[in-house]
Amino acid sequence: MTTSNTRPVSSTTPEPPPAEIDVRPQGPVDRIQRLLHAQATLGPAAVLLVTVCAFAVISPNFLQPANLSLVLQQTAVVGTLALGQTLIILTAGIDLSVGSIMVLCSIIMGRLSADLGVPGPLALLVGLASGMACGLFNGFLVTRVKLPPFIVTLGSLNIFFALNLWISSSETIRGTDMSALLLWTGRVVTIGGTRITYGSILMLAIVAVLAYALHRTRWGRHVYATGDDREAARLAGIRVNRVLLSVYAVAGLVYAVGAWILIGRIASASPQAGVMDNLDSITAVVLGGTSLFGGRGMIVGTVMGALIVGVCRNGLSLAGVDVLWQNFAVGVLVILAVSLDQWIRRARR
Repeated sequence: MTTSNTRPVSSTTPEPPPAEIDVRPQGPVDRIQRLLHAQATLGPAAVLLVTVCAFAVISPNFLQPANLSLVLQQTAVVGTLALGQTLIILTAGIDLSVGSIMVLCSIIMGRLSADLGVPGPLALLVGLASGMACGLFNGFLVTRVKLPPFIVTLGSLNIFFALNLWISSSETIRGTDMSALLLWTGRVVTIGGTRITYGSILMLAIVAVLAYALHRTRWGRHVYATGDDREAARLAGIRVNRVLLSVYAVAGLVYAVGAWILIGRIASASPQAGVMDNLDSITAVVLGGTSLFGGRGMIVGTVMGALIVGVCRNGLSLAGVDVLWQNFAVGVLVILAVSLDQWIRRARR
């Protein structure tokens, strides 16, 4: 008779040890980090408030109605470009051609109206369509040719700028030769002693439309999902390429509206005006709390970011700081904003 040396097996299998859980107590820094992660516009609002207060102390003229009007007028163009840039960055892309598209559209509008005698409404519509076509061109290369957005828009920046110089013959088109409709965005309305241009009001209207579209429509949810995780969005049934193409088209249309605002702002169509607004638009988006890695950000935050850029440039100018160091300060703001975004993204859930 043989006996077995095996021991009886327990009817229950031992449970694996529990996963290690971070139970460290949260300090003030952790709470601030989580708060900024949950409220994307809180950081930009605080920075804007501190910046305004600082320059109000440095320069007594900063809070004068005339100066505040100037800040709003300067912010209208960059702010509009930043709104279109926000859509691109929400999808984890970036657009370096924003300034070139805007100037090209302004030259097309001005040339049609001043030289060819095209009625103002038709010249405006052609300019808006041109902006959308430029956006579709970028979107096609990103979605169909599968090129990185950085490379695509870096190349199209030079393409659109060359077209701009060719169409304009490197000459400025005077506002007196254009239709009054193209100059309408430069007209002002006085509110509480502050002169606000119709271009600024138009920018706020775009803010309202885009904010509603991003947060109240299926398209907006698809934009956020695509930027957060493109492959997961595709597996969830979202037509990612179609979403991206629509985003670039809408962004191009917004840039064209920025061209209309630019014409009213400077009362002309110049082939050199606003070409280098690319950096300021990206700066405004990043300062507004939109992540460069996509999927996180708000339109309202972008407006605050644009105001921060405008306030900084205006305040430094009033303080007698050279333009060279104004650009230096804006560059520092970009680095700090991206560093803050990285820190916020590591917030413990």
